[in-house]
Amino acid sequence: MALQHASPGVPVGVQPFGSGLGSQQTTALFKSESLEVIRLVLLAGKRLPAHQTPGEMTLQCIEGLLTIHQGESRQSLTAGQMLFLPAGTMHALEAKQDSSALLTIALHGR
Repeated sequence: MALQHASPGVPVGVQPFGSGLGSQQTTALFKSESLEVIRLVLLAGKRLPAHQTPGEMTLQCIEGLLTIHQGESRQSLTAGQMLFLPAGTMHALEAKQDSSALLTIALHGR
């Protein structure tokens, strides 16, 4: 079955999952030729290994505590904070607490 994406002009909820966070999964909300939006769920202690995206990206923490690793640099991201990374930036992501975030990737130039 194909994944259902958001329809143009139709609101999509991105509020915190709260106590239900532990039973949620990462979901692609929207993808077009130039933009992809993902609701990322990462539980405490889990990590996304080092990788890069071909376009610019933002990561907005909705709930929890995330650490973004860029080489030797570490940045913490808490609920309500957003981080921008230029295209091609090598990074890894680690959840210090059960967390969800809104990941937006610019796809132009792919």
